Amino acid sequence: MEEQQENQLNIELSEEIAEGTYANLAIITHSSSEFVLDFIRVMPGIPKAKVKSRIILTPEHAKRLLSALQDNIEKFEAVNGRIKIGNETSGFPMNFGGTMGQA
Repeated sequence: MEEQQENQLNIELSEEIAEGTYANLAIITHSSSEFVLDFIRVMPGIPKAKVKSRIILTPEHAKRLLSALQDNIEKFEAVNGRIKIGNETSGFPMNFGGTMGQA
């Protein structure tokens, strides 16, 4: 039992981080030694968007993240049904799927 306690990791989550940051666009780049995930919030009618969070991973951890995301998506879809992505061939929907506003 003591050996199991030695291998445990205590993870702390501050209130600020627990609130999370909303992002509706991710850009992924990589080099030979790291993957960079930039999370961005794009808002309708605003032509400029800032990176809200950047996560840098080793290739090994990026592959582990991919596996964990796939596993969680499969579990989600088993309960809630297939996640549909609108018009998968056109890329990011810059009009947010709604009507365009006029002034």
